[in-house]
Amino acid sequence: MELSDYIRLLRKNWLMIVALTTVGLAAATVFTLTRVPAYESSSTVFVSTQGGGTTAELQQGSSFTQARINTYVGLVGTPAVLDPVISDLGLRTTADRLAEDVKASAALNSTLITIAVTDSDPITASDIANAVAASLSTVVPALEPAVDGGASPVRLSRVTDAQPATSPTSPKVALNLALGVLAGLVVGVGASVLRTALDNRVRTPRDAEQVTHAPAIGAIAYDTKAKERPLIVHADPLSPRAESFRALRTNLQFLDMGGRSSFVVTSSIPSEGKSTTTINLAIALADAGKRVALLDTDLRKPKVAEYLSIEGGAGLTDVLIGRTKVNEVMLPWGGRSLYVLPAGKIPPNPSELLGSQQMTVLLEMLERDFDVVLCDAPPLLPVTDAAILARATSGALMVVAAGKTTKHQLTGATEALNTVGAKLAGFIMSMVPTRGPDSYYSGYGYGYGYREVPVKTTRFARKKAKSAEDAPVAAEVSLDELGFSPRRTSREAQREA
Repeated sequence: MELSDYIRLLRKNWLMIVALTTVGLAAATVFTLTRVPAYESSSTVFVSTQGGGTTAELQQGSSFTQARINTYVGLVGTPAVLDPVISDLGLRTTADRLAEDVKASAALNSTLITIAVTDSDPITASDIANAVAASLSTVVPALEPAVDGGASPVRLSRVTDAQPATSPTSPKVALNLALGVLAGLVVGVGASVLRTALDNRVRTPRDAEQVTHAPAIGAIAYDTKAKERPLIVHADPLSPRAESFRALRTNLQFLDMGGRSSFVVTSSIPSEGKSTTTINLAIALADAGKRVALLDTDLRKPKVAEYLSIEGGAGLTDVLIGRTKVNEVMLPWGGRSLYVLPAGKIPPNPSELLGSQQMTVLLEMLERDFDVVLCDAPPLLPVTDAAILARATSGALMVVAAGKTTKHQLTGATEALNTVGAKLAGFIMSMVPTRGPDSYYSGYGYGYGYREVPVKTTRFARKKAKSAEDAPVAAEVSLDELGFSPRRTSREAQREA
């Protein structure tokens, strides 16, 4: 993963990270507030040896004390020391339970023993610490053997008395809260990484490139009103989504398909936007002056005639079975150089018709008479129609819905094309979010926008424009054996001249 991937991961999952961090902080707060405050008091005892007037004897006594100091520290938690403390203070506990609250320590090369006691009451903690120090000072000389029948050579003196603490030592509020925030943050980031690792959906063009090994030739911006206005290039040509199709049109013109210009537009699964993508791309190409043939080759659930609001009772099926000629059912649309061949009646054998010799001949004729031929085909995973048809064209364009199509589905669709030897010319990302970490197309982000400016026209200019609109459409004689050659408007003839 690159640095941009980690930034995208954090941007995408920031809400979950913040939520888990808040949970960690809340848990630490609850834990801290439910703890009973504990106070600590400590007393210090000095260990020394008696006797010895020379330097050698004093040195020997000091070495003896340091050698025994750890033993005295260990005696602090024993019943021999703690039972007298319980009896003197009247504590309702046992030596074993009291030993859990009493800690003794000694620094290296030192003869000082520090006795620390923790209790919920600061006065009780200081009383116990002083009592333990006094008891240890009594027990140790009693245990050490006397020298030459005299007194014990070891003496313990309390040099620091324990005082009641003014503030609790635990819970440590700041530390607990910091640990809670840190734990929540770690869990949040870990959950985000796990979620990303388990996410099997194609969300970015790079995800699709890794699966298909084909180039990305376009990204269609997501539009919440796509169902209300599917023909966005025609209905709202100034919208960011319409601009997406114009960018797709530009990229498509730079594809090297060996001189051919027929494409099958398909997808892995239904509802990825392949039909609307095909139609809008066809309109965008026609707006650029290209002669475009749009074929509805989805002979199972045709949608082109419905979207374009044209008669679809007769169409491709009738042409392939020889019932009619192409020029009788292929219709111009929108005052553009765009001609549409609807699907016609739904046949019982769509795969056989699309793979027939008649379909191959039809595509060859249309490629000669048009600049671009687009075929709206069914999805690849449910049926094999698109894979069969892709062999007869220059290549397939795969529509991939961002955040909907899984990598497994895209892999299966790519393998379906490879199995029949069809070429995947590229893929088109659809439903791409315009905001957020998964956004690929963000529209105009530098302050540029479209604004309609009213233009004043003269009476002569308005009359001339009206005359151009009312000009009759010129017709050509049919040239191919299927009985079709597209009609051209006077504007197209002037453009070609």
